[in-house]
Amino acid sequence: MHDARLSKKIVKWLSHRASATRRIATIGTGIYALAATRLLDGCDVAVHWRLARDVALRFPKLRVTANRLFLKDGAFYTSAGATAGIDLTLSLIEEDYGARVALTVARELVVYLKRPGGQEQYSEPLQFQTQSISRLSELATWMLSHLHEDLSVEALAAKACLCPRHFSRRFKVEFGTTPADFVERLRLDEARRRLSNGDNSVENVGTSVGFKSSDAFRRAFERRLGVNPSDYRRRFATSSSSSAPVDRRRGSNGFTKAA
Repeated sequence: MHDARLSKKIVKWLSHRASATRRIATIGTGIYALAATRLLDGCDVAVHWRLARDVALRFPKLRVTANRLFLKDGAFYTSAGATAGIDLTLSLIEEDYGARVALTVARELVVYLKRPGGQEQYSEPLQFQTQSISRLSELATWMLSHLHEDLSVEALAAKACLCPRHFSRRFKVEFGTTPADFVERLRLDEARRRLSNGDNSVENVGTSVGFKSSDAFRRAFERRLGVNPSDYRRRFATSSSSSAPVDRRRGSNGFTKAA
């Protein structure tokens, strides 16, 4: 896309073919070619966080979202980058052939997790690992795979080979939050994903991510997200498997606000 002549040819070809094409998708920098056709004007688009500001400045009529894996707006599908492109592809397969086939393909690709489009590009565990250069750096990944287990301060301290008091103090200094708060955020983030993509009951979802009771799960969910788990599922279960729910609010910088 850095070759001006090639870019013009691609834009011309896209403009000509768009009306006869059922779906048009972009991955990463592919957004530039499609945006240049003006076909995306007024659309909500997902853009890699590093490109978001530049895309918003070059194409001010786009509604740029910098923190979603992929978005669908009409016939147009936009995604953040390479791995988000895999998630988008699986979503397209699911649209055409159903969830079972999409999950089979995901397994063949050895995909760790089939992610909905509404998931944030920069996940909580990745932020944790990026910020930390200590022995805590791998703890977030371990926690994410053991949400249903005991993740008390004592258990986590033992995993990090530290005494509970020193672990809590060090954790708070490095990440600006307590271990309990971090664990709850991880559990609720995973609960949101399971509510959006599965048929399990609210009670089973809460238990599967480590909450001791359905009441504790509901209280934490409402406190963090301002909606109860049942209402959340009704709002997002049908749309999140194929794309992120569109949020029409706009920030003062031209970016759409993250939900």
